[in-house]
Amino acid sequence: MENAQSNTLESDNLEECIAEASQWIPAILQEMKGMVVGQEYLIRRLLIGLLSNGHVLLEGVPGLAKTTTIKALAGCLQASFSRIQFTPDLLPSDIVGTLIYNPQEHKYFTKKGPVFANLLLADEINRAPAKVQSALLEAMQEHQVTLGEESFRLPEPFLVLATQNPVEQEGTYPLPEAQVDRFMMKVEVDYGSNDEELRILEMMASSKPKVAVKPVMTMETLVQLRELTDQIYIDDNIKRYIVELVTATRRPEKIDPKLTGLIRYGASPRATINLTLASRAHAFIEGRAHVTPLDVRSIAFDVLGHRILRTYEADAEGITATQIVEWILNKVPVP
Repeated sequence: MENAQSNTLESDNLEECIAEASQWIPAILQEMKGMVVGQEYLIRRLLIGLLSNGHVLLEGVPGLAKTTTIKALAGCLQASFSRIQFTPDLLPSDIVGTLIYNPQEHKYFTKKGPVFANLLLADEINRAPAKVQSALLEAMQEHQVTLGEESFRLPEPFLVLATQNPVEQEGTYPLPEAQVDRFMMKVEVDYGSNDEELRILEMMASSKPKVAVKPVMTMETLVQLRELTDQIYIDDNIKRYIVELVTATRRPEKIDPKLTGLIRYGASPRATINLTLASRAHAFIEGRAHVTPLDVRSIAFDVLGHRILRTYEADAEGITATQIVEWILNKVPVP
């Protein structure tokens, strides 16, 4: 009886802690509104990535404030920030660093690259060829970089926030599948409404537009929020629901024969982990200490969409990965 009361108290305390800690979210949103008009969906997805330690890939045509949003978020967090503009002539050493020989001392010394930061903005990541994009793989997965025979740990927290233009555009290269899978979420960024564009005009059509935000949270606070997020409760039925959603991308014919022949490769086990972590972060942003099916469904498009490799048949019929995910969500029973 005492143990049951203790567990109840712990649960109540967690609920209170999360309700209080989640007040940081409106504070960040309010500060970012001074630089970014609209795009609240994008900002919330970036916050989910921060809370769940997951890299985020943003895709959209130029001019949709992808870079501005990431820079504003870094300013809100008092984080060390680096920006790499990916170009066709970029080299892997321009990202991770290199060894430079000192002829006077007859030895090599390490010159660290811009990857050594809390937040790394990989701008237009698909403008560079695959060998340069792959230079980020070890950093994204292991949070370390190997130069020569020595490995160097990256600052913690470490997060890659990348932007890319649609691959149909001239001068772009599709990301390798292994690297795409390292991103927890891929967020499609679209145009805002007419009212939002009017606000952009009023804010930014000036020779001196606002170029900075005030810091509202430290990285130490972010680490504490992550620890709280990890404690959010997920029922076993919801865990099974997450597994069923992910496995449905691998064997879609089991849930609906109409999906047969549309998926070449489904989501990896990393998707199961990321969908769980992102669902917890989504619950945290909503101020709850437990995950609901709605949390899972809300984040599923961003976590699963880029991990589904469609067949040529699906491509020919104009069926997108988003449509396939929606199809799966409608067919898999909700607990």
